[in-house]
Amino acid sequence: MSTGATALATPSTLMGLLWPARNDARFAAIRAVVLMVVGSALLTLSAKVQVSLPYVPMTMQTLVVLLIGATYGWRLGGATVALYLMQGAMGMPVFANTPPMPAGIGYFASPTGGFLFGFLAAALVMGVMAERGWDRSLLRVTVMMSIGHAVIFVFGLAQLSLVMPFAKAWTVGAAPFVAATIVKTALAIALMQAAWSITRRNGSAR
Repeated sequence: MSTGATALATPSTLMGLLWPARNDARFAAIRAVVLMVVGSALLTLSAKVQVSLPYVPMTMQTLVVLLIGATYGWRLGGATVALYLMQGAMGMPVFANTPPMPAGIGYFASPTGGFLFGFLAAALVMGVMAERGWDRSLLRVTVMMSIGHAVIFVFGLAQLSLVMPFAKAWTVGAAPFVAATIVKTALAIALMQAAWSITRRNGSAR
């Protein structure tokens, strides 16, 4: 009985519980590659689900970034977002505005490039918080997801404000997304709560 409870408490992330790692280097490498490829593919798809707006399109990417960080942990989550960014830097059309805007390393220097750096920072922050249990209670996961979105906006607005006054950067880079961000934050919270609820229930059933 105590052994089963320990087994359930051992994984520090949701993915660690759903697909446990093993003390096998080959298995660990395959697991990491599969999860990173799946995660980067989801980021690409979420970038293409968008509402076009001047300067910064509205996409589902922030939701996916936060969920990847929260479910994968900071190492694997950060590596997954880094893989996605590397794909874009290599010229693959994985970002929201590609095409028509060309992909490549220059995309990171564009006015909206800061949001991409924010994705990586947010995934790392979400991973660290998740590994400390912040994703397992309603209050904490609400704070966690709110912080994640705030990190993305901080990075995005910082770079956007380099090419325009901060007031305008806020007007085009944050204000139009407030309502959608609230909805995506609520959705992320609901998904994490549902995932943990189902996982705990199935674990108890076993």
